[in-house]
Amino acid sequence: MTLRPGAALTTAMVALTATTGMIEAVSYLVLGPVFTAVQTGNLLLLGFAIAGEGGLSPAASAASLGGFAAGAVLGARFQSSVDLRGHRWFTVALLAEALLLGGAGILARGMERAGGHPAGAHYAVIVTVAAAMGMRNVTTLRARVPDLTTTVATRALTSLLAPLALDTRIPSDTRTQIRRGAAVGAMFAGGLLGAWMLREALSPAVVLLTVAGCVLVTAVGHGVARGRTDKRMHGRETRD
Repeated sequence: MTLRPGAALTTAMVALTATTGMIEAVSYLVLGPVFTAVQTGNLLLLGFAIAGEGGLSPAASAASLGGFAAGAVLGARFQSSVDLRGHRWFTVALLAEALLLGGAGILARGMERAGGHPAGAHYAVIVTVAAAMGMRNVTTLRARVPDLTTTVATRALTSLLAPLALDTRIPSDTRTQIRRGAAVGAMFAGGLLGAWMLREALSPAVVLLTVAGCVLVTAVGHGVARGRTDKRMHGRETRD
């Protein structure tokens, strides 16, 4: 079965949302507590840490924020460059993200839980994963799929629930609601899966490498779908 271009992109974004849950399971439960994808939460943790509450590490949150900023800036430059050359920037961006996450997985080999006191290896993984997520956020902004930012689900959850109050200004057609539900469900499922893998004594490295593999498969799958679509469109133009 061949997916429509929009459906292929939406499917990719849902898959990426699930990987965010897995990433944050490692970030919060092993590396910090810290967030590497959900920078809203990370900024709050940084504020709490600076205030001296909760026994949190301001260095971990600052490292995440710095890595994220670097990934966003370099990712925007990289993706724009690829796009200007006429290449499939979305697929290439996901391949680059998978490479960064794979590197983070390698750095996390043999890593123990930080327990609020990250060591040098923890910081290296935090920065690398956060950089990948900075790049991810640029990718999703450029993709412009409504309700699917892949790193937060608050807006999708609100939009999913608002029609229950008969709100007339928020679109609530079936396809849109399915997309919102998929975003919320994927984030939850990813967090659940990541936490379960850690509970079953799988190492953080295994979880991160699994995420890298999922992003790689998503990139390849989307690239193949786009290739088939482009080929079909070219065939139609030839016949015309």
